[in-house]
Amino acid sequence: MGVLDHAAAGWAQTPLSERALLQYEVEQFLYAEAALLDARRYRDWLALMAEDVTYWMPVRRTVTSADLDREFTKPGEVAYFDDDWAYLEMRVKKLEAGSAWSEDPPSRSRHFVSNVRILEVAGDEITLEASFHVHRTRLERDQDSWIGRREDVLRRVGDSFRLVRRHLFLDHTVIQSTNLSTIF
Repeated sequence: MGVLDHAAAGWAQTPLSERALLQYEVEQFLYAEAALLDARRYRDWLALMAEDVTYWMPVRRTVTSADLDREFTKPGEVAYFDDDWAYLEMRVKKLEAGSAWSEDPPSRSRHFVSNVRILEVAGDEITLEASFHVHRTRLERDQDSWIGRREDVLRRVGDSFRLVRRHLFLDHTVIQSTNLSTIF
């Protein structure tokens, strides 16, 4: 049994009422986060990030079955995003100031989060996996759609959570979007 299997086994032993309540709290946090992004409330979204947040999206490659361990680039290699809190704040400032040329006029987005599974609870941190679909329209005809899964770590802070880690894994190997200015 792997490390995650042991953690999942421990989580499975938690009483159902506690698991259901935590599942509800986590899902409501994720839905509220998505609503903030869709409403372009980027400063409020940034407030949900822990100061030690990592926000990472590796590049996906098409590989043979024998090379599946190379399908995604590794941390430290090329990535679409490899951001910390300071970099996320810079992105938000650009969006607020209107100096992000790829977002003027602003895009319209819809963030869908589903299949939320809590994988581990360790102290005040919760590791989860979820599926996502981000749909963006821009100008009159530009449309982009990104689908994938993400691995998040949330840290309980008082009655809410802060996002500590987000690893995004796109299902796409070729991104046909003109830019990746959207926050996932």
